[in-house]
Amino acid sequence: MNDILLIIPAFNEEANIERVVDELIKNHRDFDYVIINDGSTDSTSRVCHEKGYNIIDHPKNKGLAEAFHTGMKYAYDNGYRYCVQFDGDGQHRAEFVLPMREKMDEGYDIVIASRFINARKPLTLRMIGSDMIESAIRKKTGTDIKDPTSGMRMYNRKLITEFANGLNLPPEPSTLACLIKEGSKVAEIPAVMDERIGGESYLTPAQAAKYMIKVLKDIWTKY
Repeated sequence: MNDILLIIPAFNEEANIERVVDELIKNHRDFDYVIINDGSTDSTSRVCHEKGYNIIDHPKNKGLAEAFHTGMKYAYDNGYRYCVQFDGDGQHRAEFVLPMREKMDEGYDIVIASRFINARKPLTLRMIGSDMIESAIRKKTGTDIKDPTSGMRMYNRKLITEFANGLNLPPEPSTLACLIKEGSKVAEIPAVMDERIGGESYLTPAQAAKYMIKVLKDIWTKY
């Protein structure tokens, strides 16, 4: 068994999941993975089982937070030192996992694969929201996170243990603020992410706006 686990939440990713996992199996055997099929209504589960992938099925859709916690419990039960939240839509690149671990071994609890350490954010509504979240986290915690909405995050064994044993927080930017205030050390490494090739993102512009508002509200009122 390797010491790094990639947790791959998947909801209706039949167009992408085979490409994502086959690339891991072919080119990144230093990492283990587990797919958390979160009640997909398409062929995601069937494709994974036919291919013999490592998969846990939620009978019903429970949402990203529950899929994340299922993956954390699996990581804890199987003794992994590190785990990475890794999208099933093909946007995340496994080539950045080892640099994330190297950074974590400098003494961090969470390492984020950041698109914006060495690049400017595009002028879009979503990135304006990202700037607002970055500012809120900085004012609340004193920590500057350039890409707070990046979904590619590595967690150490300490946080794996906490999430697996009842830390009921979602994998969201607001949780970063909470964990920082509780003493967790967070760092970023520069990374590149790809565009989704197949299927459609659940995050429509209207949903993205609601998401940003909710995250900002949580940062200011909860933490």
